[in-house]
Amino acid sequence: MGLLSLAIWMPIAFGVVLLALGRDEQAGVVRWLALIGALASFLITLPLYANFRLDTAAMQFVEHRVWFDRFNVNYHLGVDGISLWFVLLTAFINVIVVIAGWEVITRRVNQYMGAFLILSGLMVGVFTALDGMLFYVFFEATLIPMYLIIGIWGGPKKIYAAFKFFLYTLLGSLLMLVALIYLYVKSGGSFDIATWQALPLSGSAQSLLFFAFLAAFAVKVPMWPVHTWLPDVHVEAPTGGSAVLAAIMLKLGAYGFLRFSLPVTPDASREWAWLMIALSVVAVIYVGLVAMVQRDMKKLVAYSSVAHMGFVTLGFFIFNDLGVSGALVQMIGHGFVSAAMFLCIGVLYDRVHSREIASYGGVVNTMPRFTAFAMLFAMANAGLPGTAGFVGEWMVILAAVKANFWLGLAAATSLILGAAYTLWMFKRVYFGDVANEDVRALKDIDAREFLTLALLAVAVLWMGLYPKPITDVMNVSVAELLRHVAMSKLQ
Repeated sequence: MGLLSLAIWMPIAFGVVLLALGRDEQAGVVRWLALIGALASFLITLPLYANFRLDTAAMQFVEHRVWFDRFNVNYHLGVDGISLWFVLLTAFINVIVVIAGWEVITRRVNQYMGAFLILSGLMVGVFTALDGMLFYVFFEATLIPMYLIIGIWGGPKKIYAAFKFFLYTLLGSLLMLVALIYLYVKSGGSFDIATWQALPLSGSAQSLLFFAFLAAFAVKVPMWPVHTWLPDVHVEAPTGGSAVLAAIMLKLGAYGFLRFSLPVTPDASREWAWLMIALSVVAVIYVGLVAMVQRDMKKLVAYSSVAHMGFVTLGFFIFNDLGVSGALVQMIGHGFVSAAMFLCIGVLYDRVHSREIASYGGVVNTMPRFTAFAMLFAMANAGLPGTAGFVGEWMVILAAVKANFWLGLAAATSLILGAAYTLWMFKRVYFGDVANEDVRALKDIDAREFLTLALLAVAVLWMGLYPKPITDVMNVSVAELLRHVAMSKLQ
């Protein structure tokens, strides 16, 4: 079993063991076992970065075994510069979520921790699958644990939110399955993604495939106008569920564009780039304006995620190195920042049991240490230079300006809108006099909460101040992807 298989199956194995433990009387053992499993799974991913070669775009740490011989479905894994950091990010966020739910979750603790560990392994499988059917199995399987997390530990409307999440993402994926079967037949019975990238497809076939993939990936990102499920799900999901959904699961759809849409349908990707850019700019501006009028903190950050992910799809379809690399950096940076934002909201909700901005005011007076962390993450969400929230957006804006000045100007408005809605929320929640007795009774964060937020703060500052290790990994793979798309257009 190679490193990638260990990164997938170790957390799943720990999750299955936790599910078998059963009763809440064993909660103490369950929590420690979950933490051991999460830490071990994260440590397994570190050699992937340490031994990663920066001079090649080829897949590395490749594993290949026959899975279903009759249909030529293979257990085929590998990572390149595009996917490596998402494997590490997934394992890291899983550790954070386990620590964050340590005391907050008091019922069905084994199922809660087990669901997150299994979900982590499945998401790593999505980022490492090189076989189309294997990708689809992992992609769809991630719905099950997240559906249970929302439906069991969510808010008052948790069943409605869980069904909405499941139906939106499942229906979008069915068209992708049709596309995968078409490519299987067209390639003479192969599910190998690299084989599909070399297929001589007609323009009409590429366009149909492009929109089939778009149906699956746009919902998952989510792009405007199929984003409406996200705010409802975030509001009802438990804090850990919101953190993983924003930090990792939204990235599965964006990653699909780079693994399928651009390399398999390069001509259609260029032909329909205007549509993708238009939808992305609408997400950046319109959804940013929607975020400004939200009264619920979770809804505000959820709409903020849609706006920030608009930068990702915008960067992909500008078709230059800076844009694609910037979009990838934005995905990773947003993973750290969005997880931190939702965890901060969770800290307040655990104490006051309200997400309404109007329920707070003057939190800095009673929780100064927590406010310092919250301020850092708010600044990162607003795109402050020196934080993880700035680097990717800046790269995409530069790429957009190179392509078209007015496009770059439209994208740059996100920095203004992001600062407006984030600082407006922060001012009303944290600054000023103590607003009510609930705020007056607040106690500052304990050691566990401090550790959780400190780990994310280090990640946000490290990436903001020194993003070179991240960009170095992806440069060669991004250049090879764009070369493939450009060569196809020339042919």
